[in-house]
Amino acid sequence: MPTKLLVIDDEHGLLEVVEAYLKKENYDVITSDNGLEGYALFLKEKPDMVILDLMLPDLSGEKICENIREGSDVPILMLTAKTLEEDRIHGLSLGADDYLTKPFSPRELVLRVKAILRRTQKEDPLDSSIISYNDGDLVINQEEHTVMKSGEIIGITPNEYDILMLLVKHPHKVFTRGQIIDVALGYAFVGYDRTIDAHIKNLRRKVEDDIKDPQYIVTVYGVGYKFKGKQD
Repeated sequence: MPTKLLVIDDEHGLLEVVEAYLKKENYDVITSDNGLEGYALFLKEKPDMVILDLMLPDLSGEKICENIREGSDVPILMLTAKTLEEDRIHGLSLGADDYLTKPFSPRELVLRVKAILRRTQKEDPLDSSIISYNDGDLVINQEEHTVMKSGEIIGITPNEYDILMLLVKHPHKVFTRGQIIDVALGYAFVGYDRTIDAHIKNLRRKVEDDIKDPQYIVTVYGVGYKFKGKQD
């Protein structure tokens, strides 16, 4: 499942820009322009991270941060126009993981989000040895390098396995043929980039119920391929 981010800020223009940049990075983004609604969304949606403006008109970001910290260790990135060091220290003392002063570059915010998630996220499901998709229809054992489809282990070549793992570890990200060669197969690969099409075709025969309506490996025409299976 994509990482879910909750962004709470009463500046509508900023909220739209931040949402657009984060969605471009394949995050699931929920937004709110006021504190009361934002905190209600936190309780309902249980996001993986909160990006929180301190100066909200109804319920302050500081109070929201305190409320969240009473029962959750979810990462919090605070946004504020306050620039004094004591304000920054106060924000961190409330339990925030990081602090970004306005105005800021949306690209810097994305980098801060990624850095915080790397530090704070618990074990990634893909770090476990066995991962499954679509209610156990497709199961990958990373320790044994085996793939099971509909309860049966399928024969899969090393190149096919490496391509599959590249795609599943970056769900919904589109890879060009050249990127698949460089990242999954390496520079030692011998062949043309269209050879990737043959590998994908073989993979689909093994993991899809209907190769004309693939549920796992999808073609993005004119670009490349992506993985869309739903992780259990």
